Amino acid sequence: MPSPIPADSVGLVTPQSQLFDRPLTLASGRQLDSYELVYETYGQLNSDRSNAILVCHALSGDHHAAGYHGAEDSKPGWWNLYIGPGKPIDTNRFFVVSLNNLGGCAGSTGPRSINPATGEAWGAGFPTLRVRDWVHSQARLMDTLGIGRLAAVIGGSLGGMQALRWALEYPDRVAHCIAIASAMKLSAQNLAFNEVSRRAITSDPGFSGGDYLGQQTLPRDGLALARMIGHITYLSHDLMGEKFGRELRSGSFALGQDSDIEFQVQSYLRYQGERFSTSFDANTYILMTRALDYFDLAREYGDNPVEAFHHARCKFLVVSFSTDWRFPPLRSREIVDALLAARRGVSYAEIDSNLGHDAFLLPNQRYQQLLANYMNNIHVELQGGPG
Repeated sequence: MPSPIPADSVGLVTPQSQLFDRPLTLASGRQLDSYELVYETYGQLNSDRSNAILVCHALSGDHHAAGYHGAEDSKPGWWNLYIGPGKPIDTNRFFVVSLNNLGGCAGSTGPRSINPATGEAWGAGFPTLRVRDWVHSQARLMDTLGIGRLAAVIGGSLGGMQALRWALEYPDRVAHCIAIASAMKLSAQNLAFNEVSRRAITSDPGFSGGDYLGQQTLPRDGLALARMIGHITYLSHDLMGEKFGRELRSGSFALGQDSDIEFQVQSYLRYQGERFSTSFDANTYILMTRALDYFDLAREYGDNPVEAFHHARCKFLVVSFSTDWRFPPLRSREIVDALLAARRGVSYAEIDSNLGHDAFLLPNQRYQQLLANYMNNIHVELQGGPG
């Protein structure tokens, strides 16, 4: 970790945990009698509790969005570039809450947790979840923190879907919804990528029908392959060409002896897959990709997104990136068109970037300035100025 800690960092942070004893009925009809959510907060809640921002994480994210967990921690939170003093989500102005979703594998109740009915890990038996289940559990956390209304709910990718769902499920509790690199539902292509990734995991002999913890095995190869597939879709064609091209890791190879050929892109993907396979839970990966698949913002409104957004009361910021082919700009423009037809206040920007879907996590001056300007407008509103 840099020493001293950068001035624009939230510094050292400690995860917190909240146990909920009140049963939560899920969209599937099943019930969790109790559950735990792990979360972090940055900044200070103001006297009237109006400056709270909820940050929702994407597929492989967690509660650690900013700062460092210890003096030896060399890697900050996953959105550290955007959360902190003087950053777009300015912790001198806002109280930021970031949590590990229900079903996650970073401390919140999920497949690795003990099922009180059996005394063993839930594993593949953990209830199927929908995005709305996350939103309802997040709302209970806000209740516990004494936050009645959020200044904004922000998320990228799957996090953006949660932000959109917040706007419909709790219209009076959200002032602004910021959906970045997201969509109202997955395309058939995205459904296909997720299915192939899940099949890679479940076909691994170490998966053991989802009971790999009980069997003391791990589907490392399957999970690594799933991550490799996903990572390909998160990058753009141009970025992969610029970073790797057709470079060989060894620099050359002997004709007819191709057993040791390893292109740089192969080495990169193997590294990403192997690292992920030891840090993420396979059942959680399956659970979260299924939640992605099932998400359809307008399904219960007669498949009419305009009717869906008639239920929203907040203002919206929608952001897309030019080379994101997992959630292309077209998907964001569909959100914007529906909001305009529903006569809801919306701002939209397509950011020029060669970084693909991962662009929402990475440095980009225009994106950073856009988000900073929008968050500044929220701050002005909280001070009683024009919105």
